[in-house]
Amino acid sequence: MTNELMQRVEAHLNVIYPDQNCQDLSQQLVSTMGIAIDAKAPVPFTNLWDQNDIYLITYGDSLIDESLSPGQRPLQSLHHFIRNYLQQVISAVHILPFYPYSSDDGFAVIDYYQVNESLGDWQDIQAISEDVKVMADVVINHCSARSGWFENFKQGKDPGNDFFFTASPDEDTSLVVRPRTHDLLKQVITPDGSKYVWCTFSHDQVDFDFRNPIVLNEFVSILNYYLEQGITIFRFDAVAFLWKEAGTSCLNLPQTHEIVRLLRLLVEHKNPQAVIITETNIPNRQNLMYFGNANEAHAIYNFSLPPLLINTLVTGDCTHLKTWLMSLPPAQNGTAYFNFIASHDGVGLRPVEGLLSEEETDLLINTMVSFGGRVSWRALKGGRNQPYEINISLYDALSGTVNGPDSLQKQRFICAHAIMLGIEGIPAIYIHSFFGTQNDLERVNLSNQNRCINRHKWNYPELQGHLGNAFSHHAQVFEELTALIKLRKQQKAFHPNATQFTLHLGVQLFGFWRQSLDRRQSIFCISNVTCEPQPLSLADLNLIDMGDWRDLITGQTFTNVRECITLAPYQTVWISN
Repeated sequence: MTNELMQRVEAHLNVIYPDQNCQDLSQQLVSTMGIAIDAKAPVPFTNLWDQNDIYLITYGDSLIDESLSPGQRPLQSLHHFIRNYLQQVISAVHILPFYPYSSDDGFAVIDYYQVNESLGDWQDIQAISEDVKVMADVVINHCSARSGWFENFKQGKDPGNDFFFTASPDEDTSLVVRPRTHDLLKQVITPDGSKYVWCTFSHDQVDFDFRNPIVLNEFVSILNYYLEQGITIFRFDAVAFLWKEAGTSCLNLPQTHEIVRLLRLLVEHKNPQAVIITETNIPNRQNLMYFGNANEAHAIYNFSLPPLLINTLVTGDCTHLKTWLMSLPPAQNGTAYFNFIASHDGVGLRPVEGLLSEEETDLLINTMVSFGGRVSWRALKGGRNQPYEINISLYDALSGTVNGPDSLQKQRFICAHAIMLGIEGIPAIYIHSFFGTQNDLERVNLSNQNRCINRHKWNYPELQGHLGNAFSHHAQVFEELTALIKLRKQQKAFHPNATQFTLHLGVQLFGFWRQSLDRRQSIFCISNVTCEPQPLSLADLNLIDMGDWRDLITGQTFTNVRECITLAPYQTVWISN
């Protein structure tokens, strides 16, 4: 253990806990993480990814099958699916919270050290990690109100008695940024009388108090435990809300950023290949801050991409998507954007604040509602509510345009993924996007939860039947999407940190240029984002007239760099040298 590491840990702690004995605390954290005495600092600005990295996002029980063997567990079904369908497609799997929980489909964690027995056990997680990298959620802002820690809090016992953030109901919390509409504080009776616990997300999700260093040490212990189980990628859930301070928004506070930097420092000294990804569903500029100076998150969720891309494809106008892409700073080496266009949550609307006008946002919302979507709300100052996210499956979100449904749903859906797979960053694909899963309105009605619309649970044998039927749209989507991914993985110009420039081809054609880090390959990525054929003049791309250029997707070769071609509705071309 180097003195340099101890000094760096202590420096972070001095910012977070200026009134604490940070020398002793730094020794405790390093010991809890189990960092070897001879551990070396990782080389800074090192990319731990390349163009072969594709993530799968899934719940542990998105596939349910008891036919493979008696007592088949969902995590084993997931492993079977990865081995038999995605072995050459993905490099990592994000298994959404697989711990015992009480609500929010896993994000109200009861016990961070256990696997939900209805899903499987740690051996199942370890088995998956032998085939692909595993990303696990670190639900760091809050835990379940039914957890052992909170039960101890209510009884005035340790551990847990001082784990949770409390505030007076008379305190002015009007500046606090809220993602929900319920009351912020929850009254709890304890041996010391009534206390009011802070609940950012729901009254079943009670917020931790990181002003207590014991809470920080507990999460260091959790991270170390996950590393020992074979997990190497960590998603810090809702981390932007972590630190609370009276008279502030309680969002993105300096101590929050300092804690992320500290946890990264400890994790990467334990395992230099480990990756931290921050999940911060907030306006774009605030989100970018979590890169730090390549010393905070390795990757950040690119939250503005889903709503902007959907908006582009339903309006047939790429103006806002193009403007956003031009404003996106290149991620420096050692950091990357984490790109996704569908997930277990809804399509966030906060990330397009300042990017779409109120009228444009309303049109997007109304279009999604007409395709079967739902809207979730958040509370604003003064008791007003504002749309927070749209809840809809991506396949149904692309059912048509602002003019209504049409017959180009699948083409529009594949176009969305072709764009995501091409832009700078690491692509992550929700399991239901592989199949073109549609809105699950039955689950919404049964659960009374809008987000369940996009959390379908497939009967695995039934799904396999669909995937074996060439006439099924599920099979067609799976075949086209996996073929596109395999093609992408072969292109060095699609390295997550490869050079990117936005092209100006009007509003009907969305385009950008990628160049490999060794400058040996260029790819011009152009998509027709409309429901009508669109002309593309190759002269507008300024292709160098040396050798043939070829569309990687169709194989079409272009010998005349000044010819004009026509792109079918929602067709994408990857023109490469």
